[in-house]
Amino acid sequence: MSVHPELRKLDIDIPSQPQALLQLSLLLAEDDINLQAAAALVESDMALAAAVLKAVNSSLYGLKGRVQSVQQAITFLGLREVAAITFEMGLRAAFPPAPELAPIWQRAAWRGQLMSRLAQRLALDAWAAHSAGLFEECGKAVLFRHAPEHYRAMLRAAPDDAALVELERTGFGVSHDALGAALCESWGLGPAAVASVRHHVQAQAMRELPGPPAPDTAALSQVQARRGICALSVLAHLVETDAEDADAAAAAIAAQAGIDPAAAVAALRHEIERRAETAAETVAQSTIFDLD
Repeated sequence: MSVHPELRKLDIDIPSQPQALLQLSLLLAEDDINLQAAAALVESDMALAAAVLKAVNSSLYGLKGRVQSVQQAITFLGLREVAAITFEMGLRAAFPPAPELAPIWQRAAWRGQLMSRLAQRLALDAWAAHSAGLFEECGKAVLFRHAPEHYRAMLRAAPDDAALVELERTGFGVSHDALGAALCESWGLGPAAVASVRHHVQAQAMRELPGPPAPDTAALSQVQARRGICALSVLAHLVETDAEDADAAAAAIAAQAGIDPAAAVAALRHEIERRAETAAETVAQSTIFDLD
Protein backbone atom coordinates (compact mmCIF):
# COMPACT_ATOMS: atom_id res chain seq x y z
CA MET A 1 0.00 0.00 0.00
CA SER A 2 1.14 3.54 -0.71
CA VAL A 3 2.29 5.95 1.98
CA HIS A 4 1.86 9.71 1.70
CA PRO A 5 4.95 11.17 -0.09
CA GLU A 6 5.55 13.73 2.69
CA LEU A 7 5.90 10.94 5.25
CA ARG A 8 8.60 9.25 3.19
CA LYS A 9 10.82 12.31 3.76
CA LEU A 10 10.71 11.83 7.53
CA ASP A 11 13.13 9.56 9.35
CA ILE A 12 10.33 7.70 11.13
CA ASP A 13 9.87 3.98 10.50
CA ILE A 14 6.39 2.50 10.21
CA PRO A 15 6.40 -1.18 11.21
CA SER A 16 5.47 -3.62 8.50
CA GLN A 17 2.38 -5.75 8.83
CA PRO A 18 2.89 -9.37 9.90
CA GLN A 19 2.37 -11.63 6.91
CA ALA A 20 -0.37 -13.56 8.71
CA LEU A 21 -2.41 -10.39 9.21
CA LEU A 22 -1.96 -9.35 5.59
CA GLN A 23 -3.30 -12.69 4.37
CA LEU A 24 -6.08 -12.64 6.97
CA SER A 25 -7.19 -9.20 5.71
CA LEU A 26 -7.49 -10.60 2.20
CA LEU A 27 -9.38 -13.64 3.46
CA LEU A 28 -11.86 -11.53 5.43
CA ALA A 29 -12.63 -9.53 2.28
CA GLU A 30 -13.97 -12.66 0.54
CA ASP A 31 -17.72 -13.29 0.45
CA ASP A 32 -17.36 -16.97 1.35
CA ILE A 33 -14.72 -17.10 4.09
CA ASN A 34 -12.87 -20.37 4.66
CA LEU A 35 -12.77 -20.75 8.46
CA GLN A 36 -10.15 -23.49 8.42
CA ALA A 37 -7.88 -21.39 6.22
CA ALA A 38 -8.33 -18.44 8.60
CA ALA A 39 -7.36 -20.56 11.59
CA ALA A 40 -4.34 -21.95 9.74
CA LEU A 41 -3.18 -18.41 8.88
CA VAL A 42 -3.17 -17.32 12.50
CA GLU A 43 -1.53 -20.55 13.63
CA SER A 44 1.21 -20.12 11.02
CA ASP A 45 2.64 -17.35 13.23
CA MET A 46 3.44 -19.18 16.47
CA ALA A 47 3.96 -16.06 18.58
CA LEU A 48 0.76 -14.47 17.27
CA ALA A 49 -1.25 -17.67 17.78
CA ALA A 50 0.04 -17.99 21.35
CA ALA A 51 -0.96 -14.39 22.10
CA VAL A 52 -4.43 -14.95 20.63
CA LEU A 53 -4.99 -18.11 22.67
CA LYS A 54 -3.80 -16.37 25.84
CA ALA A 55 -6.30 -13.57 25.23
CA VAL A 56 -9.15 -15.95 24.39
CA ASN A 57 -8.51 -17.98 27.56
CA SER A 58 -8.49 -14.90 29.78
CA SER A 59 -11.34 -14.13 32.17
CA LEU A 60 -12.58 -11.48 29.75
CA TYR A 61 -14.36 -14.05 27.59
CA GLY A 62 -15.44 -16.41 30.37
CA LEU A 63 -15.27 -19.55 28.24
CA LYS A 64 -15.88 -22.87 29.95
CA GLY A 65 -12.81 -25.04 29.57
CA ARG A 66 -9.52 -24.09 28.01
CA VAL A 67 -9.35 -23.37 24.29
CA GLN A 68 -6.46 -25.33 22.77
CA SER A 69 -6.42 -24.06 19.18
CA VAL A 70 -7.36 -21.08 17.05
CA GLN A 71 -9.93 -23.28 15.30
CA GLN A 72 -11.60 -23.90 18.67
CA ALA A 73 -11.53 -20.19 19.41
CA ILE A 74 -13.32 -19.48 16.12
CA THR A 75 -15.93 -22.13 16.95
CA PHE A 76 -16.69 -20.58 20.35
CA LEU A 77 -16.35 -16.87 19.56
CA GLY A 78 -16.79 -16.57 15.79
CA LEU A 79 -14.29 -15.54 13.13
CA ARG A 80 -14.82 -11.78 13.43
CA GLU A 81 -14.15 -11.80 17.17
CA VAL A 82 -11.03 -13.95 16.79
CA ALA A 83 -9.84 -11.79 13.88
CA ALA A 84 -10.29 -8.69 16.05
CA ILE A 85 -8.22 -10.28 18.82
CA THR A 86 -5.59 -11.31 16.25
CA PHE A 87 -5.23 -7.78 14.89
CA GLU A 88 -5.01 -6.39 18.42
CA MET A 89 -2.25 -8.83 19.37
CA GLY A 90 -0.44 -8.23 16.06
CA LEU A 91 -0.53 -4.47 16.56
CA ARG A 92 0.88 -4.75 20.08
CA ALA A 93 3.60 -7.13 18.95
CA ALA A 94 4.79 -4.65 16.31
CA PHE A 95 6.15 -2.40 19.06
CA PRO A 96 8.47 -3.06 22.01
CA PRO A 97 6.63 -3.22 25.36
CA ALA A 98 6.69 -0.02 27.41
CA PRO A 99 4.64 1.25 30.37
CA GLU A 100 3.65 4.33 28.39
CA LEU A 101 2.08 2.18 25.67
CA ALA A 102 -0.01 0.01 28.01
CA PRO A 103 -2.87 2.52 28.40
CA ILE A 104 -2.85 3.10 24.64
CA TRP A 105 -3.39 -0.60 23.97
CA GLN A 106 -6.07 -0.81 26.68
CA ARG A 107 -7.97 2.09 25.15
CA ALA A 108 -7.47 0.59 21.68
CA ALA A 109 -9.07 -2.72 22.66
CA TRP A 110 -11.97 -0.99 24.41
CA ARG A 111 -12.54 1.49 21.59
CA GLY A 112 -12.43 -1.18 18.89
CA GLN A 113 -15.09 -3.22 20.66
CA LEU A 114 -17.19 -0.13 21.40
CA MET A 115 -17.13 1.17 17.84
CA SER A 116 -17.99 -2.30 16.55
CA ARG A 117 -21.05 -2.47 18.81
CA LEU A 118 -22.11 1.04 17.78
CA ALA A 119 -21.75 0.09 14.12
CA GLN A 120 -23.93 -2.98 14.56
CA ARG A 121 -26.66 -0.92 16.26
CA LEU A 122 -26.52 1.72 13.53
CA ALA A 123 -26.26 -0.68 10.55
CA LEU A 124 -22.69 0.33 9.63
CA ASP A 125 -19.63 -1.79 8.80
CA ALA A 126 -18.69 -3.33 12.17
CA TRP A 127 -15.31 -4.64 10.98
CA ALA A 128 -14.24 -1.25 9.61
CA ALA A 129 -15.44 0.37 12.84
CA HIS A 130 -13.46 -2.07 14.99
CA SER A 131 -10.33 -1.56 12.91
CA ALA A 132 -10.65 2.23 13.13
CA GLY A 133 -11.05 2.12 16.90
CA LEU A 134 -8.23 -0.34 17.41
CA PHE A 135 -5.74 1.64 15.31
CA GLU A 136 -6.87 5.14 16.32
CA GLU A 137 -3.88 5.86 18.57
CA CYS A 138 -1.29 3.61 16.90
CA GLY A 139 0.59 6.66 15.59
CA LYS A 140 1.52 7.44 19.19
CA ALA A 141 3.29 4.09 19.43
CA VAL A 142 5.17 4.90 16.20
CA LEU A 143 6.41 8.20 17.64
CA PHE A 144 7.23 6.67 21.00
CA ARG A 145 9.35 4.00 19.35
CA HIS A 146 11.05 6.69 17.25
CA ALA A 147 11.99 9.00 20.17
CA PRO A 148 10.99 7.55 23.57
CA GLU A 149 12.33 10.31 25.85
CA HIS A 150 11.16 13.19 23.67
CA TYR A 151 7.72 11.72 23.14
CA ARG A 152 7.31 10.73 26.78
CA ALA A 153 7.65 14.42 27.67
CA MET A 154 5.04 15.33 25.05
CA LEU A 155 2.58 12.82 26.45
CA ARG A 156 3.01 14.32 29.91
CA ALA A 157 2.71 17.91 28.68
CA ALA A 158 -0.37 17.61 26.46
CA PRO A 159 -3.76 17.90 28.22
CA ASP A 160 -5.56 16.28 25.30
CA ASP A 161 -4.97 14.90 21.80
CA ALA A 162 -5.70 18.22 20.10
CA ALA A 163 -2.83 19.81 22.03
CA LEU A 164 -0.67 16.73 21.51
CA VAL A 165 -0.86 16.87 17.70
CA GLU A 166 0.39 20.47 17.80
CA LEU A 167 3.38 19.44 19.90
CA GLU A 168 4.01 16.51 17.54
CA ARG A 169 3.96 18.67 14.43
CA THR A 170 6.38 21.11 16.01
CA GLY A 171 8.72 18.43 17.32
CA PHE A 172 8.58 15.84 14.53
CA GLY A 173 6.95 17.52 11.55
CA VAL A 174 4.08 15.03 11.67
CA SER A 175 1.29 14.11 14.07
CA HIS A 176 0.17 10.74 15.36
CA ASP A 177 -3.12 10.83 13.45
CA ALA A 178 -1.27 11.13 10.10
CA LEU A 179 1.22 8.43 11.09
CA GLY A 180 -1.58 6.18 12.28
CA ALA A 181 -3.36 6.54 8.95
CA ALA A 182 -0.11 5.72 7.13
CA LEU A 183 0.29 2.57 9.21
CA CYS A 184 -3.31 1.60 8.47
CA GLU A 185 -2.72 2.06 4.74
CA SER A 186 0.49 0.03 4.80
CA TRP A 187 -1.30 -2.72 6.74
CA GLY A 188 -4.09 -2.89 4.18
CA LEU A 189 -7.00 -1.57 6.25
CA GLY A 190 -10.02 -0.31 4.36
CA PRO A 191 -10.45 3.33 3.28
CA ALA A 192 -13.15 4.06 5.89
CA ALA A 193 -10.93 2.93 8.77
CA VAL A 194 -7.93 4.83 7.36
CA ALA A 195 -9.96 8.03 7.01
CA SER A 196 -11.30 7.75 10.54
CA VAL A 197 -7.81 7.34 12.00
CA ARG A 198 -6.53 10.27 9.93
CA HIS A 199 -9.30 12.67 11.00
CA HIS A 200 -10.35 11.46 14.45
CA VAL A 201 -8.55 14.13 16.49
CA GLN A 202 -10.09 17.02 14.57
CA ALA A 203 -13.51 15.36 14.39
CA GLN A 204 -13.59 14.70 18.13
CA ALA A 205 -12.36 18.19 19.05
CA MET A 206 -14.52 20.13 16.59
CA ARG A 207 -17.43 17.66 16.41
CA GLU A 208 -17.41 18.06 12.67
CA LEU A 209 -16.80 15.40 10.05
CA PRO A 210 -14.06 16.07 7.47
CA GLY A 211 -14.75 16.99 3.88
CA PRO A 212 -17.91 18.06 2.08
CA PRO A 213 -20.52 15.55 0.85
CA ALA A 214 -19.67 13.74 -2.38
CA PRO A 215 -20.36 15.83 -5.53
CA ASP A 216 -21.60 12.88 -7.56
CA THR A 217 -23.67 9.76 -6.96
CA ALA A 218 -20.86 7.37 -7.90
CA ALA A 219 -18.67 8.52 -5.02
CA LEU A 220 -21.53 9.10 -2.55
CA SER A 221 -21.54 5.63 -0.96
CA GLN A 222 -17.79 5.67 -0.33
CA VAL A 223 -17.91 9.13 1.26
CA GLN A 224 -20.88 8.16 3.41
CA ALA A 225 -19.06 5.03 4.58
CA ARG A 226 -16.00 7.05 5.59
CA ARG A 227 -18.03 9.74 7.31
CA GLY A 228 -20.08 7.07 9.07
CA ILE A 229 -17.04 5.38 10.65
CA CYS A 230 -15.56 8.74 11.62
CA ALA A 231 -18.89 9.63 13.25
CA LEU A 232 -18.60 6.45 15.32
CA SER A 233 -15.20 7.64 16.52
CA VAL A 234 -16.83 10.83 17.78
CA LEU A 235 -19.62 8.82 19.45
CA ALA A 236 -17.02 6.62 21.16
CA HIS A 237 -15.26 9.75 22.40
CA LEU A 238 -18.57 11.03 23.78
CA VAL A 239 -19.06 7.74 25.60
CA GLU A 240 -15.59 8.03 27.09
CA THR A 241 -16.00 11.65 28.22
CA ASP A 242 -19.77 11.55 28.97
CA ALA A 243 -20.02 15.29 28.34
CA GLU A 244 -23.11 17.18 29.52
CA ASP A 245 -24.14 17.90 25.92
CA ALA A 246 -23.36 14.36 24.71
CA ASP A 247 -26.87 13.70 23.40
CA ALA A 248 -26.99 16.89 21.34
CA ALA A 249 -23.46 16.30 20.04
CA ALA A 250 -24.33 12.71 19.08
CA ALA A 251 -27.42 13.84 17.20
CA ALA A 252 -25.49 16.54 15.35
CA ILE A 253 -22.60 14.30 14.30
CA ALA A 254 -25.03 11.56 13.23
CA ALA A 255 -26.92 14.00 11.01
CA GLN A 256 -23.65 14.97 9.30
CA ALA A 257 -23.01 11.29 8.49
CA GLY A 258 -26.54 10.53 7.30
CA ILE A 259 -27.26 8.43 10.41
CA ASP A 260 -30.61 8.61 12.19
CA PRO A 261 -29.93 11.07 15.07
CA ALA A 262 -32.44 9.41 17.41
CA ALA A 263 -30.82 6.00 16.84
CA ALA A 264 -27.37 7.50 17.47
CA VAL A 265 -28.48 9.04 20.76
CA ALA A 266 -30.08 5.75 21.84
CA ALA A 267 -26.85 3.87 21.01
CA LEU A 268 -24.82 6.46 22.90
CA ARG A 269 -27.04 6.21 26.00
CA HIS A 270 -26.87 2.41 25.89
CA GLU A 271 -23.05 2.44 25.83
CA ILE A 272 -22.74 5.10 28.54
CA GLU A 273 -24.99 3.03 30.80
CA ARG A 274 -23.07 -0.11 29.93
CA ARG A 275 -19.79 1.58 30.83
CA ALA A 276 -21.21 2.79 34.15
CA GLU A 277 -22.43 -0.72 35.00
CA THR A 278 -19.04 -2.20 34.15
CA ALA A 279 -17.30 0.38 36.35
CA ALA A 280 -19.68 -0.38 39.21
CA GLU A 281 -19.06 -4.12 38.89
CA THR A 282 -15.29 -3.51 38.92
CA VAL A 283 -15.57 -1.44 42.12
CA ALA A 284 -17.75 -4.11 43.73
CA GLN A 285 -15.28 -6.87 42.87
CA SER A 286 -12.38 -4.78 44.21
CA THR A 287 -14.28 -4.26 47.47
CA ILE A 288 -14.85 -8.01 47.82
CA PHE A 289 -11.15 -8.71 47.27
CA ASP A 290 -10.21 -6.03 49.81
CA LEU A 291 -12.50 -7.63 52.40
CA ASP A 292 -10.87 -10.99 51.75
